[in-house]
Amino acid sequence: MQTIIAAIILGLVEGATEFVPVSSTGHLILAGHALGFVGPRAAAFEIFIQLGAILAVVWLYRSLLFRVVHDGIAVAESRRIILALLIAFLPAAIVGLLTHHWITAHLFTPSVVIAALIVGGIVILAIEHWRPAPRSETVQQIDYRTALWIGLAQVFSLIPGTSRSGATIMGALLAGVGRPAAAEFSFLLAIPVMVAATGLDLWENRHLLSGSDALVFAIGFVVAFASALVVVRWLIRFVSHRSFAVFAWYRIVFGLALVALLATGRSWIAK
Repeated sequence: MQTIIAAIILGLVEGATEFVPVSSTGHLILAGHALGFVGPRAAAFEIFIQLGAILAVVWLYRSLLFRVVHDGIAVAESRRIILALLIAFLPAAIVGLLTHHWITAHLFTPSVVIAALIVGGIVILAIEHWRPAPRSETVQQIDYRTALWIGLAQVFSLIPGTSRSGATIMGALLAGVGRPAAAEFSFLLAIPVMVAATGLDLWENRHLLSGSDALVFAIGFVVAFASALVVVRWLIRFVSHRSFAVFAWYRIVFGLALVALLATGRSWIAK
């Protein structure tokens, strides 16, 4: 029963944080330590439930995705979206493939997450203050140069606690993309990025999976899917009228609170 409760909580954490700029990986690491749900099996679970969050994006944008896939490169608008996503995908894919094992071995710790949360919050505030006026207000208007810039920004998300959505959205804002379009492009970019990353991780950890884990994994997957549906819909409405500053302040306050707890020697953080 305790494991099922942990699966529900972690599913909620994944769905609630995957697409907002607060770092789902960082929150999962911290929540896992708090719940005592750690180790190789827990890591495989956290990887698997990310697919539930991704499925939520596929479902919400199914009309656009179906049209793009159906039209392919034969139609200019679909070709532009496909190539923009491919260009944005490649930098993090290449760097991630080369550094994956080193990052997993050395950076997946609460201390790194806490530092990245605070620094990332400061960066978001700076970008919101100094970002240029938007030139692209829709995903279809994002050109290949802008897509490359977003892809390069996404490389920073390989550091746990940075936030993949945070890196891509902030990169888009710096490149002159409007907030709603930046968020939507980040959602769409998450599909190839996370499918590739989770697929690689699950393949490498396939020996950790067994039939006895099916129920726990399924619960986490479904909860992540449902909570991500709610959050993605809400976020688009939210950023249509407000900045990302609230997420920056959340990161900073949360990070500083964790520093204070770390200073007290709380073992669930220090591990």
